Amino acid sequence: MNVREHQKLRGRIVELYGSQGEFAKKIGKTEQCITAKLSGRTQFSQADIIAWSNALQINVDEVGVYFFANKL
Repeated sequence: MNVREHQKLRGRIVELYGSQGEFAKKIGKTEQCITAKLSGRTQFSQADIIAWSNALQINVDEVGVYFFANKL
């Protein structure tokens, strides 16, 4: 079973915003929403990936590394 690994994404959030709460404010979501997505309880929509990538300054060619990296 593959487990989504979002450590790089978490690191980018902290690097640019200091906390998940500040990042949540930036993109107009709750901190609980951010936590649910990062923990894999809810999936990222295409709109989420676009909004998060823009806010986190992730280039289109890096999206896979941040959002689709799997730990086997």
